[in-house]
Amino acid sequence: MKQPLAVIAIGGNSLILDSKKITVADQYHAASETSHHVAALVAAGYRVVVTHGNGPQVGFILLRSDLARNVLHEVPLDSCVADTQGALGYQIGQTLDNELRRRRIRKAIATVVTQVLVDKNDPAFSNPTKPIGSFYTEAEAQKHQAESGWTLKEDAGRGWRRVVASPKPLKIIEENTIKLLLDQDVIVIAGGGGGIPVRENEQGNLEGCAAVIDKDLASCLLAKNLQADLFIISTGVDKVAVDFKKPTQRFLDHLTVAEAKKYLAEGQFPAGSMGPKIEAAIDFLEHGGKKVIITQPFLLEEAIAGRNGTHIVP
Repeated sequence: MKQPLAVIAIGGNSLILDSKKITVADQYHAASETSHHVAALVAAGYRVVVTHGNGPQVGFILLRSDLARNVLHEVPLDSCVADTQGALGYQIGQTLDNELRRRRIRKAIATVVTQVLVDKNDPAFSNPTKPIGSFYTEAEAQKHQAESGWTLKEDAGRGWRRVVASPKPLKIIEENTIKLLLDQDVIVIAGGGGGIPVRENEQGNLEGCAAVIDKDLASCLLAKNLQADLFIISTGVDKVAVDFKKPTQRFLDHLTVAEAKKYLAEGQFPAGSMGPKIEAAIDFLEHGGKKVIITQPFLLEEAIAGRNGTHIVP
């Protein structure tokens, strides 16, 4: 029998442990800490697919591109996602390999630059809401809108910022490649940043587009299609809570799909934070998944053992 399969989605911010320490060396150190805990999954007998966020890292590339606009061409958003998939995949892959060797575990690891298909007619393209990149003055925003065709919105008094669509992920283009690697007992790093957003043109060919795909929803799609046994969503809190940051706050050790839907309908999980994670958990479990765990990266070992995190079941 094959070993059980776990898909673990780690947040881009978990690859930056301190907002004052954001260099590549700092990010490598953070990846090393995260890999220490991912290795525990492998040691526990799981085949593993790692997905990851990339929000801060894409922001850095966009800022560099913005500052160098008078010297070099700008970097399109889809290429920024591809760049971060390679760079973060390299860091996660190398640090995970080092950690596994320390544990005397020999496993091949591969990073797959992953495209994710979206619908060119997705309503999100008509109402872009995902902020990316730098803040601009109103005059700069008007210039970008006129010259580049960007959509920009004022952001809570901090300035104007570019917004792009966040369409629904429909298909993982490299899914079969990932399956082939898993069949050969390879640990796979894939789907970074929700995947490189691509859509079909009039000729049926794929082309990149300026969009951001939710990392947890894309990870859920991959976990469903791979028929994973366990879907782990790493985040910045130990457990999911209701009445978050209120005097009545209560952490949840266990949730059923029915309970998760009830709390979601009550507005307990906001769209900008825990909402997409809970939606992804529900979707995974309603399509044959057995369990979802939501917790912090450094609590993975305890969560796998059932001593921490929020465990969501059908």
